[in-house]
Amino acid sequence: MKQQCHISIVYGSWFIFLCGLIFYVMKGEYLQACFWVFFIVLFLWLYVRYFPSLSRLMGYGSVEDTPPNKIQSVSTSVILYTGAGCPFCPIVKHRLIELQRKMGFELKEIDITLRPEVLINKGIRALPMIEVGESQWIGNATSDQLVTFITKNVQAA
Repeated sequence: MKQQCHISIVYGSWFIFLCGLIFYVMKGEYLQACFWVFFIVLFLWLYVRYFPSLSRLMGYGSVEDTPPNKIQSVSTSVILYTGAGCPFCPIVKHRLIELQRKMGFELKEIDITLRPEVLINKGIRALPMIEVGESQWIGNATSDQLVTFITKNVQAA
């Protein structure tokens, strides 16, 4: 299984969250609506937080990092597209922040959760997506893979 979050899963989970909230509010059960919001947000936080420990059990395999062999400074812009609820997004974001400190590139994060126009314009179907110039990397990546991807696409430009 590829280590990425399909957009339908990200938006589907938020759709279920909103449906449950609307259900309780329409029934006038405001206390249950508050519990619904609290427990869904808590569940989502726990899922993303502990995903590295659960990834193998879920069939995604290991999300362990592989450190890069060689790091060089580059002058480029790296764009990271993320979505709320995607467990791979914080993993890749953390790796890119660490690499940014060592390589010196500009890092910009765009959360597409409430921005469907970005999905349409960029043709994003899965997250996380990393963009360097015209090249895109979709899904989880080790630090070594990220360094190779960024360096290769800076030299190609």
